[in-house]
Amino acid sequence: MKRVGIIALLHESNTFLDEPTTLEHFRTNLLGTGPAVIDAFRGSQHEVGGFIDSLADQTDIETVGIFGARAMPYGTITAECWETLVSQMETALKAALPLDGLLVAPHGATVAAPAPDADGDWLQRVRRIVGPDMPIIGTLDLHANVSPRMTEPCQALYGYRTNPHLDQRARGLEAGRTMIRTLAGEISPQLAIVQLPLCVNIERQATSEAHGMRLWAEADRLQQQPGMINVSCLYGFPYSDVAEMGATVLAVSEHSREQAESVAKQMAQFWWDMRAEFTGQLISVDDAIRTAMQIRVRDAEHPVGLLEMGDNVGGGSPGDGTWIAHGWLKHGQGKLLTVIADSEAVQSAVAAGVGSEVALSVGGKLDPSRHGEPLVDTFKVVRITDGRFSEPETRHGGYSRFDQGTTAVLESASGVTVIATTRRVAPMSLHQVLSQGLKPDDFAAIVIKGVHAPVAAYASVCSQLIRVNTQGATTADVHELTFAHRRHPMEPFEIVTNWHA
Repeated sequence: MKRVGIIALLHESNTFLDEPTTLEHFRTNLLGTGPAVIDAFRGSQHEVGGFIDSLADQTDIETVGIFGARAMPYGTITAECWETLVSQMETALKAALPLDGLLVAPHGATVAAPAPDADGDWLQRVRRIVGPDMPIIGTLDLHANVSPRMTEPCQALYGYRTNPHLDQRARGLEAGRTMIRTLAGEISPQLAIVQLPLCVNIERQATSEAHGMRLWAEADRLQQQPGMINVSCLYGFPYSDVAEMGATVLAVSEHSREQAESVAKQMAQFWWDMRAEFTGQLISVDDAIRTAMQIRVRDAEHPVGLLEMGDNVGGGSPGDGTWIAHGWLKHGQGKLLTVIADSEAVQSAVAAGVGSEVALSVGGKLDPSRHGEPLVDTFKVVRITDGRFSEPETRHGGYSRFDQGTTAVLESASGVTVIATTRRVAPMSLHQVLSQGLKPDDFAAIVIKGVHAPVAAYASVCSQLIRVNTQGATTADVHELTFAHRRHPMEPFEIVTNWHA
């Protein structure tokens, strides 16, 4: 009986946030060892769910849960938190030995105070413990900032191929099948990496739009060559100020390092030659609202979705931004719906009670200069709930259960309805709205605090989705961010000439 261990450490770290990620952020989401790791992911749409199911029918392989940690995107992980996480991981891994293989799920854009390349750090630690020969095969988020320190310990890494991330389980299944073939001696995977001097604007990171489809069609073509296993294009996470930030190509061959390197270079050159198509198309708040009004003339039955890129909760932002709401009060017509993380407003609403009217200051609490001033108005407390909801469909992130804490539905006389939540929750599920007794079609527009993750949830109920360039910790205008550690030169910050893969 062969034994394959599973390790997952998942966090997308926004280094431009002042607030750090602590151990409590992991404890409130996922932090466990041993069988608890299997229990947390079994049957899920997450890649670890794919790992588990890929091995389930193998009568000669035992699946061993080792370590699992996940937290919502936020600031840099503190030194204390990081050392606790890796210490628990190392202890659990040593206790699980002997093993024949490891399936791993790093995010790829994790940053810790003592380890800027945090994923490279823990993968190197794992390799030192298990020795040079054990196969380590895993997955990466599409937004991974990939380094050679991440790829060196691994035989194969599969990047997500869709944004929104609806293919996580599929990538986990692929990684698991590659492990099975490796243990059977059918293949000896070889992994190659090419880093491009390119920061891909978050606004351009949709995979189903024309430029994304063209890129992935080439990746599919190269991947279908005899002897190839996988070609992945990692778009990078521009909100991590680290040396490895940027676009990366990974290629995996069944046996040949030379073939993997050749294909990775071909893919990287193709991407580089079409890089102009990945330049961000930025729309201001005022222009977005004017466009929304024009759309409403053609389709008054469905709301316009306003994607608030500067307060992208899935990118680590605080979720209390108000720029679009203020803009709507000046230029919009009709009712607006927005979700705002504001525990103080929730407490005040609970104290006032359902049916009461209360003067509140909502949102804009953490950093008004970056995310907008609070909405100050008299609000009617329409509803109070526990903030829990479920999503039956496959959605970005592989989540199915959500808990945003005590939640208040607040209606202002000026036409803005706020779903005020105790905790930040990225808008991956339409049930964030439906669970509060609200109907999308009752609103002229909905503010959605994301860029691509919400598309799967909201496209079917919105007449159109508009990505809005707002200020904030996740602003799409990367020229507004001050980098200290990125590589130079790098487009679009500098013009890069004579680069070849």
